[in-house]
Amino acid sequence: MTEQQQPVLREVLDQHLRGLGIETFCVEHPEVFTVEEMMPHVQHLKGALSKNLFLKDKKKKRLWLVTVLHDRQINLNDLAKKLGAGSGNLRFADEATLLDKLKVGQGCVTPLALFCDQGDVKFVLDAAFLEGGYERLHFHPMTNAATVGIHPDDFLKFLKSTGHEPMLVHFDDIAL
Repeated sequence: MTEQQQPVLREVLDQHLRGLGIETFCVEHPEVFTVEEMMPHVQHLKGALSKNLFLKDKKKKRLWLVTVLHDRQINLNDLAKKLGAGSGNLRFADEATLLDKLKVGQGCVTPLALFCDQGDVKFVLDAAFLEGGYERLHFHPMTNAATVGIHPDDFLKFLKSTGHEPMLVHFDDIAL
């Protein structure tokens, strides 16, 4: 994605959220490419911080966006079994696929990019986001130079508007 596309897509996302009546809280920060780089800029935020994995099932060619709590360590083999992909079949999708399907590059992966998907990506959500009593859920808004907070009910409203029903997974039993 070019630097010119990021602000345009971020504005389109903002318009989409406003159109749904969803208010967000945004923190601007330097570009970050890992959760570790992000934490000094967002650790003061109340709510659930996210880590996002864009995965491909190498045998069935399915694409998965997996959003988990930021401090989870995920065993991909166990996750593959839970998703019906079979042990050893989940891989990180390449950046070209990420750009094609979600219009974001590596380091910018976010469930908020699902509004760009045409139904090719399955969404897996850590059940703790909805069951943890969090006031806000925090994600990148199409750029890794900001983090937005959204109320859990509004996040579900957003997902419904994109046609993505989240597959809720309890990651406690498949985290390392």
